[in-house]
This record gives sequence, structure tokens and C-alpha cells, in this order.
Amino acid sequence: MNNLKGVIVKGIGGFYYVNTDQGIIECRAKGVFRKMGITPLVGDVVEVELNEDKQTGVVAAIKDRRNTLVRPAVANISQMMAVVALESPKPNLYVLDKLIASAEFAKLKISLCFNKSDLTADNDLPEMYKKAGFEVVVTSALDDKNIDELKRLLKDEVTVFAGNSGVGKSSLLNRIVDKELFETGGVSKRTERGRHTTRHSELVELPSGGYIIDTPGFSSFELAEVTTDILPGLFREFDSYLGDCRFLDCRHISEPDCKIREALKDGQISESRHESYKLLFEEIKMATAYK
Repeated sequence: MNNLKGVIVKGIGGFYYVNTDQGIIECRAKGVFRKMGITPLVGDVVEVELNEDKQTGVVAAIKDRRNTLVRPAVANISQMMAVVALESPKPNLYVLDKLIASAEFAKLKISLCFNKSDLTADNDLPEMYKKAGFEVVVTSALDDKNIDELKRLLKDEVTVFAGNSGVGKSSLLNRIVDKELFETGGVSKRTERGRHTTRHSELVELPSGGYIIDTPGFSSFELAEVTTDILPGLFREFDSYLGDCRFLDCRHISEPDCKIREALKDGQISESRHESYKLLFEEIKMATAYK
């Protein structure tokens, strides 16, 4: 029998669950992968050899990966959907901007979902990120506000849902798939932090096409390879000003005749985003100094 082609949607304890046109097949990986130092990842497109029972199999081949993320350990992601609560917990914009920068570095399509709009009428934050050039949707999992628009952004993409616990990721995902697949948790009144409800990375097929991945308490990709030279290019609203500063090595922090700082004064770049840039610049500089 010819091998089946499929996508690994879950991996637990050395077992890989592969979505094929014959359904989900539970698989082990061939020993050759261990010898080669290769670990199959959620999101991998693979070939499966069926066992005699036709219900289980082995992962026999892994197709070339479009990309690989370290944390979470997933492959072939096309989009990052950053989920932020407008209230409860209050948004941490530095965490959000760091997440966006890391997704820009990974060359992912980026969309932003501002959830819990039922708790506030303030629309300044979504508008700020729209002005910066991002696809934005404002939702409420409680009353199904703009869930259809969220589904449109996810259609035919392989999307990693990212954001701090407690922002409503699992509730939104349940609305998207029209099932209670994802365990939801509340927000601690004392700490204003969410309780982790997702325990492993799992890829879920969407009825309208594409996949979503919910990840355990996931709030940031790896930024280990990002340097201070690369960083300005990860803030997309800086793009039209880069290269026009007086100094070629301008850091866009305190230098004179800096076009980024001029755009900041003119209101073309938000103070919040520029502040995140400065904090991230210092974080990367410090990390580099201790390498």
C-alpha cells in the first residue's frame, strides 16, 4: 500500500497523531530520525507507513519545512495571531511588541486580536496598531463579537495563537471551531494573571480551512538571534524612515537628526511602540554583552 500523506497535529510521549485523508493515525517515528538528530514536530507534513492493523503507523518521512519555531516547537507556521485582552488582565504592551518583533523576525504574517471588548469601550489601542500597519480585529468571546471576522483572518492559514494566559485564547478558539475543545480558565483577582489551561501544543483543523495551534502559556517567540542592527527593521512603521537619519549607525534612541524620532514627535509613530523598541534594544544589548 502507498504511504499516506498527512500533518502531525499532536505529539505526546513519543506518539505522533497524523491527520490524513483516512483520519487521525497514531504513529511512532522511525528510529532513523533519532540517529539523524531529527525530532518530528507538530505541523510537520509527513509520510506515514501503516501497520498491519491499518489503524496505527510509523512516520517514515518528513517533508521540507517552511520554518521551525523553537518555543513552541512547531513547524510550517504561516501566521501569528497575537491575542490581547483590553481589560482583565490589562495589556502589557512591551510583551506584545516583543512578540510582534519576534514574529516579524520569523517572517510570519501577523494579525492582532484585541479581546474582551465587552469590558471596555476604549478603542485607542486597536487603532494605534492599525495605524502601525497591522491587521486588527476587536472581539468578545462572551458575546461573539466579530468572531466571523476572526475566522476570515484564520482561513487557509496555519496560525499560532499567542498571548499571555487569561486573555481569552481558549474561549475564542472554542467559538472558532464551534465546539468546547479547549479548556478555559479565569484570571486571578490577586495577580491579574491567567491560569494556564493548555498543556501541550496541538494543531486543530478549522472547518473553513487551515489550522490553529494553541500553546501552553505562550507569550513570546525566541529572539536569541536578533541583534540591535536588525531590530529597527522589525518595527514596520519605522521602514519608510530608515536610512534617512544623519548618522548611518543611528540607534533611533537619542541621536540628533533622527528621522524616527522626528516621526515620533509628529505623531506618525506611537510613543508606546518607540518605548518598546528602546526597552528591547537595551535587552538585546545586555544579552549580547553577557554572551
